[in-house]
Amino acid sequence: MNPQSTRRLSPKKLLLSKWTAANPQSKEKHFLVTRVIGAEPHSAPIKSIELEAVLTRRVYTLPWRALNDSSQWLQGWQ
Repeated sequence: MNPQSTRRLSPKKLLLSKWTAANPQSKEKHFLVTRVIGAEPHSAPIKSIELEAVLTRRVYTLPWRALNDSSQWLQGWQ
């Protein structure tokens, strides 16, 4: 079974969740979801998220479903 298909993320629980980069770059390994971005109204589905690197405080915007890729992201700080 593909590991990507086994991870189930709830969009409602993404805010302030912790993630570890599987392939850290520029010493940025640990990240925190600081913002959940949806379409215009609050009831619309989530489009993307903002991840903030804990060490450098740099912010990255990516589609929230990218966190399902276990070759790139691990859930929690490891």
